[in-house]
Amino acid sequence: MVKRLVKFAEKTAGEVRNIFFANPKLLFEEERHLIKQPFFWPGLSTGEKENGTKGVLLVHGWTCTPYELRRLGKYLNEKGYTVSGIMLAGHGTVPSDLENVTAQDWIADVEVGYAKLKQTCDKIFVVGTSIGGSLALILAQQEKDVAGLVLMATPYRMRMEMMGAILMKIFRLLGQKNRKKFYPPTFGLSTTITRLISYQSYPVVSVSQVFELVKKARKNLSAITKPVLLMQSTHDHIVSKKSMEEIYARLGCQKKKKIYIHKAYHTFISDIKNEHVFRDILNFLEEN
Repeated sequence: MVKRLVKFAEKTAGEVRNIFFANPKLLFEEERHLIKQPFFWPGLSTGEKENGTKGVLLVHGWTCTPYELRRLGKYLNEKGYTVSGIMLAGHGTVPSDLENVTAQDWIADVEVGYAKLKQTCDKIFVVGTSIGGSLALILAQQEKDVAGLVLMATPYRMRMEMMGAILMKIFRLLGQKNRKKFYPPTFGLSTTITRLISYQSYPVVSVSQVFELVKKARKNLSAITKPVLLMQSTHDHIVSKKSMEEIYARLGCQKKKKIYIHKAYHTFISDIKNEHVFRDILNFLEEN
């Protein structure tokens, strides 16, 4: 009888884990207290080292939190990688905290996160979504020993970038310090995790820092020679439609791959239910 109960408990636990893995919203309900927390998980032991020698630095997007990449981080950590999900300055608190944060502050955050991982890992990949991808590009231009990049929803340009910059200047002249986010009706449902964990308004002054970061990231793409995996939604309403193609064409690396994600929101990784995205990322890391 006891053995049967143990087997049943093990089976049930496995099913719950599978349900959580396949349904990010169920996992989100269990982890609400972790939404605003960075994370660091050591990898499996390799040889005589206590920590895994393969590391992954995860960089979230603008107005969001590390939770955006937490589920992916868990998956990669279970596969043996040391994983670090950092929090960018001005995030995880209130929108007004972005007012005095610069693009250089975010670059510094990524540099610090990378340096910490280097203390325990001798091979580090950087995975970023949205401007997290822009930050990954900038880091790879500076740090030549980055093993490879995974860029999701990464802008080469923002949609209507010039018009957006003009509008932000007009809003500031009119004394409008803050703006509410716009979501397309199909992919911006209020129940999406991306929307639940991020700021729903933003300081207008912070937009100029995003534009500055995107411009800096695209300046010297030919200097990036390490392998790169690019992913972008076919329905991305934030970055220019050809962003992935533009970055892909200008990269200096020989080993690069692009994947389109169908019918998904701009930053799709926290809401995606089709786990092939996780497997594609893992396969890329393992191949390189």
